[in-house]
Amino acid sequence: MQLTTAVEIPAREIAITYKSRLLLMGSCFAGNIGAKLSDNKFRVQLNPFGILYNPLSIDYTLERILDRELFDEQSPEIFYHQERWHSFMHHSDFSCREKRDTIDRINSSLLEASDCLNSLDYLIVTYGTAYVYRRKENNRVVGNCHKLPASEFTRELLSVDEIVKSTAPIIERIIALRPTAKIVFTVSPIRHLRDGAHDNQRSKAMLILAIEELRRLFPHNTTYFPAYEIMIDELRDYRFFAEDMIHPSSVAIEYIWEKFQTFSFDSSTIATSKEINEIMRALAHRPFDEHSHNYHRFIGDTLRKIELLKEREPYIDFEKEITKCNTILNR
Repeated sequence: MQLTTAVEIPAREIAITYKSRLLLMGSCFAGNIGAKLSDNKFRVQLNPFGILYNPLSIDYTLERILDRELFDEQSPEIFYHQERWHSFMHHSDFSCREKRDTIDRINSSLLEASDCLNSLDYLIVTYGTAYVYRRKENNRVVGNCHKLPASEFTRELLSVDEIVKSTAPIIERIIALRPTAKIVFTVSPIRHLRDGAHDNQRSKAMLILAIEELRRLFPHNTTYFPAYEIMIDELRDYRFFAEDMIHPSSVAIEYIWEKFQTFSFDSSTIATSKEINEIMRALAHRPFDEHSHNYHRFIGDTLRKIELLKEREPYIDFEKEITKCNTILNR
């Protein structure tokens, strides 16, 4: 008996391996997938400006990273509010009490992302909404309003043409820099119900249509993973949502992650990922007696598994885990 409408996963157009360099940008759903990739020891750079929801803010971020254009004391994006220095283009994770600290944190992340772009294999972009907020003062789109009064902004819905006109030149620049790079678009399944149910649907539709046009323009360098469709169609039951009835539950995130693996990984990469999960579970084990001979033998076996895996996959970073094993064994 078929109890759900299965969403067809596109034929694998990408092949992420442990050698691949990945940059993920966009909404908090990008954070969910990025965390899964990071936990599985892939080489990931995640949201260098923090969580961003709309295409124009993501494009601005990528352009700034491509240009390696740093922020300084005079940057109009930097402002003071409620005893902290913020950036209109950054998440509050970058906000500090001292202006210089905010700028240093922002620039450090920007330079890391720029280095990542120079050796990029996959850019994964998750759009959350086609609505943008513009500052009335200069008509610039912001990535984060930082709880400033709504009267300081105007809100508008981007058209498909506006999104494509903004994003296409950025894709051209990335291809020029890394001709073999692939850009994976997704639409966040998180509903922006503050816009209202109808306007949320309009917004998601704009994003999906814009992505389709970008795929038509760049057929060899772009693809689409149907995270939105899986959540809304295949996992439509409310038991797959968190308590707020907006965000996916942990079960839904795990389900979409499994689908993403099918979409992105070959059998060898999936097998390696399972080995890593076994190692991480072993190191998370809490013994009754951490000084016992049996536990030391268990840790020694785990360390040998890490070393063997490192020989086969030298790009995997196990530095913290090796240090932990050696610390336990030397007690």
